[in-house]
Amino acid sequence: MHMARWRLRAGAHLLVLDACTAVAVVVAYAALAGQDASDALPRFSGPPWVGWLVAVGVGAPPAVRRLWPLPVLAVVLGASAAATLLDITRDPYVAVALAVYAVALVEPVRRARTALAVTLAVPAAAVLTGEAVVTPSGPWSEAAGTAALVWLVVGSPWAAGRVVRERRERAVRAQRRLAEDALAEERLRITRELHDIVSHSLSVIVVKAAVADHVAAERPEETRDALQAIERTGREALTEMRRALGVLRGDTAGPDGRGPGAADTAPQLAPPPGLDDLPALVRRAEQAGVRTALRTRLADSLPAGTALTVYRIVQESLTNVIKHAGDGAHCRVTVTGDSRGGVHIEVVDDGGGDAAVSDRSGLQGGHGLVGMRERVMMYGGTLEANPRHGGGFAVSARLPVGPATAGPAARRQERTA
Repeated sequence: MHMARWRLRAGAHLLVLDACTAVAVVVAYAALAGQDASDALPRFSGPPWVGWLVAVGVGAPPAVRRLWPLPVLAVVLGASAAATLLDITRDPYVAVALAVYAVALVEPVRRARTALAVTLAVPAAAVLTGEAVVTPSGPWSEAAGTAALVWLVVGSPWAAGRVVRERRERAVRAQRRLAEDALAEERLRITRELHDIVSHSLSVIVVKAAVADHVAAERPEETRDALQAIERTGREALTEMRRALGVLRGDTAGPDGRGPGAADTAPQLAPPPGLDDLPALVRRAEQAGVRTALRTRLADSLPAGTALTVYRIVQESLTNVIKHAGDGAHCRVTVTGDSRGGVHIEVVDDGGGDAAVSDRSGLQGGHGLVGMRERVMMYGGTLEANPRHGGGFAVSARLPVGPATAGPAARRQERTA
């Protein structure tokens, strides 16, 4: 039923064309039924109403061949065979060809092949019986040639219908693969965003909680500072989470999920972070005990998606420094434009901190480097992340700037950022 509605809705103009064709075939067959024997071929000699009945049976059903292809083929096939045996037909089963094309186009392979076999057998039997047995008009070889012509006429549309059907199925599969790829990329992007938000904030919270626990008895004033840092980091993480969830909802709900009208009474979602948010990111790293220096030098402003990627790379790199370098480590963050119009990001630490203060020596690496590499690959850039000689770790990334180098996922990120 669903397929029938789809064909009716998508091919209304084709139904009109089929109806006009059906009228022409009915008129043609009615004329053939009343034709005299001037062409030296056997003529129909029965009552006129029989000729009209056969003409309607052959010509009328193709008007709805797109809606009920198999019943239409059955009726047309029987009526055409009757027309052959009654010496009415002078055409090579054109109406059958129209019906069998629709069957090949919409029916499953096995059913379409069975219909083809019946369609080839019935006309051949009718032609051979009519022209060589009932009213002989020539030798058997001539009847066999006519049957072969009928096979060609009805077999070619069947093959064309199968080709068109397979082409449409390939197009549908290709569209489905594109949709699945886009969905997978979107899920991966969301995963990266949530990982970067949660991982960085929780790393800072864990470090400051460990520091507070370590100094609570001896230096209670530092405990208060650590708790305040935990509170600030948690609030910032919640803001970013609300922004990410708002993007997932398509901006159809406010931050509290109350719907579009909530924007009048609830705080607006924060814009996606970018280069202007790097100083705050560095301050959070310093609050976690990592002494960080930041230097940015860019001639032009960056697209929002590229700026977000730069921010996330720096964020994840600082998260790894907080986790693995330890309290008191020194870190240098540099974001500069290069001579080729790209952006170069470098985050280097000396590894000289005290990882034991917050028990960071037992933390295991997660998906941070993988996420950074995926972000860089979206823009056709490069990433290097390696330990440094003499201690510490260095992350170096280069992002080309411009639509020519950005992949589809990067262009989608530019639009949604």
